[in-house]
Amino acid sequence: MKRLLSLVLAVTVVLSVATGCSKVGKMKEYAEESEYESMVSVGKEIYDEVVPSIPVKDRAGNDIKVPENVGKIVSMAPSTTQVLVDLGLGDKIVGIDTNSATYADKLPENVAQFDMMAPDNEAIAALSPDIVFTSGMSSVGGTSPFQSLVDSGVCVADIPSPSSIEGICDDIVFIGACTGKGREALAYAKGLAIFLNGIAEIGKQVPADQSRKVLVMMNVPSAEYPTVYTFGKGTYMNEMLEIIGAKNAFGDKEGWLSVSVEEVLAANPDVILMDCNWMPDAADQVKALAGWENVNAVKNGDVYAVDEDLCSRPNHHISEATLEWARLIYADQYSSYKQSFEDIKNDLWQQIVG
Repeated sequence: MKRLLSLVLAVTVVLSVATGCSKVGKMKEYAEESEYESMVSVGKEIYDEVVPSIPVKDRAGNDIKVPENVGKIVSMAPSTTQVLVDLGLGDKIVGIDTNSATYADKLPENVAQFDMMAPDNEAIAALSPDIVFTSGMSSVGGTSPFQSLVDSGVCVADIPSPSSIEGICDDIVFIGACTGKGREALAYAKGLAIFLNGIAEIGKQVPADQSRKVLVMMNVPSAEYPTVYTFGKGTYMNEMLEIIGAKNAFGDKEGWLSVSVEEVLAANPDVILMDCNWMPDAADQVKALAGWENVNAVKNGDVYAVDEDLCSRPNHHISEATLEWARLIYADQYSSYKQSFEDIKNDLWQQIVG
């Protein structure tokens, strides 16, 4: 009960300050008196005030007109598809990108599938979708392959790849606001923020001289592809490492990176996380690379495979990825960590949605 009381207080205070809500004083008064039911009631009123309205611009800043009632959805990004499914909207999805096929068992039978980079816009239009969610991945090069859909009057809502955890939270809220699930989405977004704050509290306790240098690799270099794909600052994955209390081996660089093997060897990471499910033996391959035997991570056996689906799809499931990374990087500090994103989200859901 005490934990839930603190949780509700923390969230409602944040939302109150952010919105200039007049109920802040009243809520604090309740909190000081430890009147749980009264504070929850006030917290729910605050949530009612901040539930997002139907957006008039997408996440890229384009003008959009979202139908008041969304019955048919096309999702052209797996991260968005996962959010929609978790919000209980799987039955409304009539089309997906091929990478979203992972969730086919949670979608209508024989749901249409499209290439996100070269979509069949005529076939998508034939599905009569109320909204089509697209991703920044589809607009590599600066040109959207969905322009003909926009021109035909279909509501196309673009969600560029987020560079921060705050951006991920905003994307979740945006998806919910477009589909009549604003309150539910708010529970996921605020739940993610609270869960990661809990991990950050432990990360802050990691002594500076024990901060481990971490390299997250998205491939194994080869003669054909001799570089390593990773990331620097200005990415949500870099924030994940910072929250844990670790140092990014390439945190002095910006954005998503392709670095040489020589740079990796010079960086000498203490831990290597292999973010590439498509190479099931990637960790073993790295350990066997010629010339890598003196890298601290290889020498000490700290090369691990991590779940790419959790960390590379920017939505609330990065909560699971962050904790997975934390337990691999700092086993002693995080092995007994019990806080659950699901518990936090469910508590918030109950207060917001009922």
